[in-house]
Amino acid sequence: MSQIKVSIVIPVFNEEKNIQLIYDKIVSLPCFKEIDSFEIIYVNDGSTDNSNIVLRALAKNDNKVKIISFSKNFGHQAALTAGIEFSSGKAVITMDCDLQDPPDVITEMIDKWEKGAEIVYMRRNTRKDKFFKRFTARLYYKILKKFTDLKIYGDIGDFRLLDRIVVSELLKLNEKTRYLRGMVAWLGFNYSIVDYDRPKRIHGKTNFSFLKMSRLGMAGILNFSLLPLRFGLILGLITIFTGIFFIGYITVDSLCFDKIYPLYKWLSVITFIFVGLLFILIWILGEYVGRTYDETKQRPLFIVRDKINFKE
Repeated sequence: MSQIKVSIVIPVFNEEKNIQLIYDKIVSLPCFKEIDSFEIIYVNDGSTDNSNIVLRALAKNDNKVKIISFSKNFGHQAALTAGIEFSSGKAVITMDCDLQDPPDVITEMIDKWEKGAEIVYMRRNTRKDKFFKRFTARLYYKILKKFTDLKIYGDIGDFRLLDRIVVSELLKLNEKTRYLRGMVAWLGFNYSIVDYDRPKRIHGKTNFSFLKMSRLGMAGILNFSLLPLRFGLILGLITIFTGIFFIGYITVDSLCFDKIYPLYKWLSVITFIFVGLLFILIWILGEYVGRTYDETKQRPLFIVRDKINFKE
C-alpha cells in the first residue's frame, strides 16, 4: 500500500517563472497542512529556458518535490503519462504549471475523492481564453460527444484527480497516440465534477499552439470515433445525390428543350465530383494507416534523462 496519500503531477515546458509560484500555492493549501504525505512531481518536457535550474533548486530544498526530465520535448500527454506512471500516491492530481488550473480547488477535489469519487473532473465554468479558442473547443467537444460512445464533457481538460485503482488501469492502456481525456472516460469508474473559474495565465505565453491543439483534437477523434469514416460516407452520399441531380437536369434539358450537351461535359462533371471525393477518402485512409504504422513501431512513449528524489 502506498504511504503517500496524494501525488500532484505537473508537466513543465519553458515555465521558469511559474514553477515556484505554483509550488508556493500548493504547499500553502490548508489540506496539505493536514496531509503531510504528498509529493509534487514536475515533468520537465525538454524545456529550453531555465526551468531545469529552478526545478533542481526546488528539489534540493524540499524532498517532496520530485523531478522527471525528458531527453527532449515529447509532448504534454507523454509528460502527464510519465508523471502518473512514476507517482505513488493513493490519489493522483494532474494539472498545468501556468496556474490556469488554480491550486485553490485542490482541497475540494480531495474532499470529493474522500467521499467516494474515483475520478474528479474539473470543469471550466468560465475561461479567459480568446474567442476563437473558446468557440473551437466548444464545437470540438460537441462533435466528439455526438459521434462517440464516450461520456466526454465539454470544458474538461487534463486537470483531474484519479484514484490509484484508476491509475493502475490507465497504465495498462498502451497506445502511443495518447488522448488521456478520452482514455480516462473510456475506463468508466465513479466520478464527480467540480466547476471552477479558469483564470488568466500570469507569466509567459501558452506553449500549446494551434498545431498542437489540432493534433490533440485529431487524436481524440481518430482514437475514439469513427467520425472521419462516417464523414466520408455522408459526403459520398451528398456527392452522389448532387451528381444524380445534375445528370437529371441535363437529361431533362436535353430531352424536353432540345439542349445539346457534349459528352465531355457529362463526364467532366462526374469526374470532378468523384476526384474530390477520392482525395478526401484517401486522406482519411492515410490518417488511419499512419496511426497503425506508428503503433507498430513500438517506440517508447518518452525517454527519461534523469530523476531526482525518487526512491530506487
